[in-house]
Amino acid sequence: MIWFLIVLFSFYTILIISLAIGFVRLRNFKPEIIVSKTSFSVIIPFRNEAKNLKGLLNSIKALEYPIEMVAFIFVDDASLDNSVKTIEEFIKTNKIKNFNILQNNRKSNSPKKDAISTAISFAKNNWIVTTDADCILPKKWLLTLDVFIQQKEPEMVVAPVNYIVNNNYLEQFQLLDFMSLQGTTIGGFGIEFPFLCNGANLAYKKDTFLKLNGFKGNDNIASGDDIFLFEKFIEHNKKSVQFLKSKDAIVATFPVKTITNLINQRVRWASKTSKFKSVNVKLIGLLVFLINLSVIFNLFLSNTLLVILLPLFLKIVIDLFLFIPTMIFYNHKKSFLKWYVISSIIYPFFSVFIVFKSLFFNYNWKGRTFTK
Repeated sequence: MIWFLIVLFSFYTILIISLAIGFVRLRNFKPEIIVSKTSFSVIIPFRNEAKNLKGLLNSIKALEYPIEMVAFIFVDDASLDNSVKTIEEFIKTNKIKNFNILQNNRKSNSPKKDAISTAISFAKNNWIVTTDADCILPKKWLLTLDVFIQQKEPEMVVAPVNYIVNNNYLEQFQLLDFMSLQGTTIGGFGIEFPFLCNGANLAYKKDTFLKLNGFKGNDNIASGDDIFLFEKFIEHNKKSVQFLKSKDAIVATFPVKTITNLINQRVRWASKTSKFKSVNVKLIGLLVFLINLSVIFNLFLSNTLLVILLPLFLKIVIDLFLFIPTMIFYNHKKSFLKWYVISSIIYPFFSVFIVFKSLFFNYNWKGRTFTK
């Protein structure tokens, strides 16, 4: 058992330190002041988001980008609240002409992929940008993205996402969990092994999307509107997929408010892991799962306090290498110092539970039940 743990933690240490090096190696993007040239179609699928849309709409209003170069396409996925009315009132009040509201054309088992496909078939601009209805957009979001596109000439741009949290444990736990994903995402790009992205802040060329047949081949999977398309772009041309590491490009969103919603959300995320094409990515997922599982087993199988706590202590220390630069970049140093240890103790139990639930049970999301 001891040799298995040594080998397991050795591989985990190599992984985390490599990602940490990659995070630091990927330099912050500093845009030059140039004339805006990129026209964007921003796609925002929504379902029952009336409470969140006001924040998003106000952040859209504050964007610093030529209004004639951007179109916003909202896709209603059978909302039962006042979401559509909220957008219509905003359009009327602000006399906006570049907003469009479409009804989702359902064709598959994935409502969000259908919504994005519906919008893309309507979009006139070649650069597609996706975000969510519960997001807040930074003022220089499109401006920074435009300069990055002009300077780097990518076909897909992955960009950072942050959480806006209250000072309570449930939200702080989600923050740390989400920051681990963001750190891993950026670190992967930094070591030239990109394997994660987030659809709340993702941009790509429409013509490449169509060339790669969009979501065809994975539209039977309810989630993964971002990661499976990302895999297609990577397979098509890895160098054309780049990460925009800039604080001016960070889109902010909010954690869920209940434990039930947290479990359903994380199960939804985990349910697509087995569908990844990359064997290396699957092995990374397996390694992380085994590390968390070993921490739990050791708590119950060992006889001495030192041996019981050693794997947990090692994991907490190893994770710091990636957490520290990530929390500094996203400006969450206070949350990190206050909540890190207790969250690290609970996380192995939570993570293993989510994996097992995603393998054997259905999940609910926004009033719908999705099968495994």
